[in-house]
Amino acid sequence: MSLGALRPSPLVEQATQHLREQITGGEWAVGAKLPGETALAKTLGVGRSTVREALRALAGAGLVQARQGSGVFVIATKPKEDWSTQLRQAVITDVYEVRMLIEVEAAQLAAQRRTEEDVVALQEALIRRRDAANAGNAAFVEADIALHEAVVAAAHNPVLTGLFTEFVPVLQRRLLDLVELLSLRSDDPNHGDEGHAVLVNAVARGDAEAAGRALKDELKQTLALLHSL
Repeated sequence: MSLGALRPSPLVEQATQHLREQITGGEWAVGAKLPGETALAKTLGVGRSTVREALRALAGAGLVQARQGSGVFVIATKPKEDWSTQLRQAVITDVYEVRMLIEVEAAQLAAQRRTEEDVVALQEALIRRRDAANAGNAAFVEADIALHEAVVAAAHNPVLTGLFTEFVPVLQRRLLDLVELLSLRSDDPNHGDEGHAVLVNAVARGDAEAAGRALKDELKQTLALLHSL
């Protein structure tokens, strides 16, 4: 079997990709033992340290497993899906359940930690959401999510912010589908304004319990709509 020598850079990424293609292409079946580091390094035209890093990457993808004293074995021919991929393919009700856990906590933290700048940002986001009531569904959904992003940002927790940022593309697509499928804005173009105003006011005055409750009530209503489909 010839894998072909590699170009000089970036060696680890290239080595990983070449070995991944061999595994996913069926060159090595599940249970097969890979050639040793020295043999792989010679075949790929790289150093053993590069091969070692590539094997670590493949192990992280769930394709291979090192067994002490025995070598490295193929344990799967299809890599594990990363978090972003799983999220894109997730059922929207599952996404909303996790979103509720994240955002309710974020709203409570935001009420405790918000700064004057955060309050201004929230109030401006609420105004933009109201202005978007006169626009199309895509612009309205975008403004709605932007308000929620402002709440999460006011929590001043980079992990929460990072998690919510991962949710945004999925939420934007699925919320737009939901709004259009159920014609949620046909009777009220500014659907959900009252609940969002309650949320912003609760955060602004530092009422963590009320902020969490407002967010939870809003997301529960959406979940109920999703379960009704």
